[in-house]
Amino acid sequence: MTTYQYRGRGRRGDLLEGALEAASTEAVARQLMNSGITPIDIREARPREDVFESLRRLRGPVAPELSELVLLSRQMYTLMKAGVPLAQALLGLAKSNRNDMLREVLENIKATVEGGRELSAALAQHPKIFSSLYVNTVKIGENTGRLDEAFLRLSEYLDRDRDTRSRIKTALRYPSFVLVAISIAIGVINVMVIPQFAKIFERAHVALPLPTRLIIGTSNFFVSWWPAVIALVIGAAVGFQVWRRTEEGTYRWDGFKLRIPIVGDIIYRATLGRFARGFAMALAAGVPLTQALSIMAQAVDNEYIGERIRNIRTGVERGESLTRTATATGMFTPLVLQMLAVGEEAGAIDTLLTEVAGFYEREVDYDVKNLSQAIEPILIAVLAGFVLIFALGVFLPLWDLALVKTGG
Repeated sequence: MTTYQYRGRGRRGDLLEGALEAASTEAVARQLMNSGITPIDIREARPREDVFESLRRLRGPVAPELSELVLLSRQMYTLMKAGVPLAQALLGLAKSNRNDMLREVLENIKATVEGGRELSAALAQHPKIFSSLYVNTVKIGENTGRLDEAFLRLSEYLDRDRDTRSRIKTALRYPSFVLVAISIAIGVINVMVIPQFAKIFERAHVALPLPTRLIIGTSNFFVSWWPAVIALVIGAAVGFQVWRRTEEGTYRWDGFKLRIPIVGDIIYRATLGRFARGFAMALAAGVPLTQALSIMAQAVDNEYIGERIRNIRTGVERGESLTRTATATGMFTPLVLQMLAVGEEAGAIDTLLTEVAGFYEREVDYDVKNLSQAIEPILIAVLAGFVLIFALGVFLPLWDLALVKTGG
């Protein structure tokens, strides 16, 4: 049923307005006539948007999050399992989806499918939303007649990926907040607090120790050059983003992330777990080995590791074994390489890779839970160093002044 707004005249000619639920405008008109109201205008009511919805519309279409793709995959699995026609399923999902970009994409996919093309081909037209792994898994599902299973595998894979990323972000939230707070505190102290102490020391005409000269010099620099410092920071941030979007920048930054103390190792193992899980899923779905490697080189979301996966594919294309080429990359631990060798000999690489993925995921889960405890000593050391320098810089001259006044 749809809600319609109407305007009409009552029996005495007075203007009446209201809303009715009905199947069509004709049904609304009949209800009004039966009630003694002559309809003047009947139109479909538009739902009121709240402030946040209005802001979202002003901001423009937003790319769907990973959680939305998980939900979409689960819904497609349920609809395909129930035997709902593909075009009808896409239409229903497009109408019920709250993300404007994803709704538009689903409508476009529906039109493409109704035009006679396969679903995988329609998904491939939107690479910013659907990855190569997603498209190829759907393609295998179409070819084998198991489209519902393909969407089930995708929903499980994306859900695990989303969960891992979410836990890493949660673990890094507290350290990030502390570092931002320290940066703000340093800025406020340099601009507002230290200049006041500098005036006191200048009037006292006492010899300043090295820590005091250091913090006063830093403060004078910030006070005199703060516009240039802000411009430099903004320029550096913009330049870094531009460089990071280049092919060379992406490769080097992705490699650097893996070498960051404590966090880099977690990112590295989480990426390898994503590779093992996705690679196993692609092989289980029937994707050829070299094609599966090409897909995963893009799906791991790390160009540094992606380049090494492409090296594995090149070695396999030359006729070398998967285990040998994987060993040459230096990516995997001996335990993982041993499991790969067993899987290759037994013809069950997908099964063994699933075990490898579980191994990495358990390690990442444990490390993420203990990440805050590992970072806290570093943060405490940074805070202690900052407080020590400030305390020495401020209180040593005050101590000297006190000694001078007391004659000590």
